[in-house]
Amino acid sequence: MNLIENQAREEICRVGRSLFERGHVHATAGNISVRLDDGFLITPTDACLGFLDPARLAKLDLQGQQVSGDKGSKTIALHRQIYDAACEHSPDTRCVIHTHSTHCVALSLNAHGPELLPPITPYFVMKVGHVPLARYHRPGSPDAAREVAALIRQHAAKGIPIRAVMLPRLGPNVWHDSPAAAMATLEELEETARLMLLQPDTPPLLATDLDDLRQTFGARW
Repeated sequence: MNLIENQAREEICRVGRSLFERGHVHATAGNISVRLDDGFLITPTDACLGFLDPARLAKLDLQGQQVSGDKGSKTIALHRQIYDAACEHSPDTRCVIHTHSTHCVALSLNAHGPELLPPITPYFVMKVGHVPLARYHRPGSPDAAREVAALIRQHAAKGIPIRAVMLPRLGPNVWHDSPAAAMATLEELEETARLMLLQPDTPPLLATDLDDLRQTFGARW
């Protein structure tokens, strides 16, 4: 086991504990993976993210076959599809986080439209960007994995790379170049969902505001 893998194991556990302690995940919901040069690390099936053991994280090879550790979460199929699609335009993508974040899920229960949220705050636009809403699929469905990958590629083809997709009634999937960055994206998304539930009639930012954020900060919107 090399230094990079050891650091990734420790970081997965640190992020999982932080998410659990602040209520972003509960019970055994949610999972975290990291893409390594020789495979993947992912949290074990039915594991509580608040009490992970670095040595017991599942290690899988590049084909998704278990190499060591406890049995990996079934969502590795979804994570691998996300990595494949996201790395086509963002090759530094290294971490995927899935949670059942309360406000995101609540917002999805009555959501109608292609996206979970309108652009209501500048930091949501800058740090998260578009969050397409997938169709409902049962947990672990191969159809969900294919649809998420398709949504990533569709947005990239329009020149709008994304960092999150919402699975209605289940929760968001977010990805970035490290567990810390993916966690920050998730936090901003969940906070924006909470604001939208508190103020459901909030108008979106103006087109001129969005242009300003693109030009000044390179926002993906």
